[in-house]
Amino acid sequence: MKENILVAGGTGFIGKNFILYLLKKKNFNIYSLSNKKIKKEQQNRKVKYIFCNLKDKNQLKKRLDFKLHYIVNFAGHINHYESKKTYETHYLGLKNLSDIFCNKKIKKFVQIGSSVEYGFLKSPQNEESNTDVKKLKSVYGKSKLRSTNYLMKLFLKKNFPVIVLRPYLIYGPGQNIDRLIPITILNCLKNNSFNCSSGRQIRNFIYVNDFVKIVYKCLFAKVSGDILNVGSPKSYKVSYLINKINRLIGKGFPQYGKIKLRNDEPLNLYPNLKKLKKNIKIDKQINIEDGLKKTIYFYKKHYG
Repeated sequence: MKENILVAGGTGFIGKNFILYLLKKKNFNIYSLSNKKIKKEQQNRKVKYIFCNLKDKNQLKKRLDFKLHYIVNFAGHINHYESKKTYETHYLGLKNLSDIFCNKKIKKFVQIGSSVEYGFLKSPQNEESNTDVKKLKSVYGKSKLRSTNYLMKLFLKKNFPVIVLRPYLIYGPGQNIDRLIPITILNCLKNNSFNCSSGRQIRNFIYVNDFVKIVYKCLFAKVSGDILNVGSPKSYKVSYLINKINRLIGKGFPQYGKIKLRNDEPLNLYPNLKKLKKNIKIDKQINIEDGLKKTIYFYKKHYG
């Protein structure tokens, strides 16, 4: 008998990819929850779509008044410069969602946190590090960390079956075009001269399909009330990544050093993955070159 799963943020970049992965497994009745309505032609007939604002708790209760076994929360606000909406979605929305289900005996609640929760802690970052919310510079980081802290309290008080995943940089086909990799790809495809930072920042990148596989495995993992970093085995300088895209496409002129690092941007951001490997069996991940080739193909097809 199929169980019911709710994918909050199911119409976003990662949520859509997760739902596609679930559909291949064929063992769930899938419900997608999102704030913004999408057109009928964009909807999958095998998915039930619920459109509701996460910050409206009463409406949320009415729309989610049915049995759920699993919840995965990808919901978020894309433009982190819009402070109020970022806080309302990433913290208040999460709080409403978890409050509704904290007494309903669900099997697992998977919260998608962020590596930004570590702030300026030295890399490789590990899950046991304590970060003070007040020391974080971005509203996004503060909202995510407050969400994590709230969920950990729910676990301690009510044994709420939560896992918080802290992914590093997720990329792949279909990502919003205002992110690092799509920006670089599109500029190279157009043979533009484009401004970049110095590129000396070290970052960790994980292909979206590899990430959703890990999320899926977390649904059945024995671990609860814990935080897991999610990333890939290798980390790279941003300049390496931009140069790699540039070479694969064979066009474009990156101009390094033209953009200053943001005040809330750590120089190095990459994870310690020992805890993830201990608790979750990780499949072999796609290497950075093949992942970029697949991503370039998508943007060439849709924007080239």
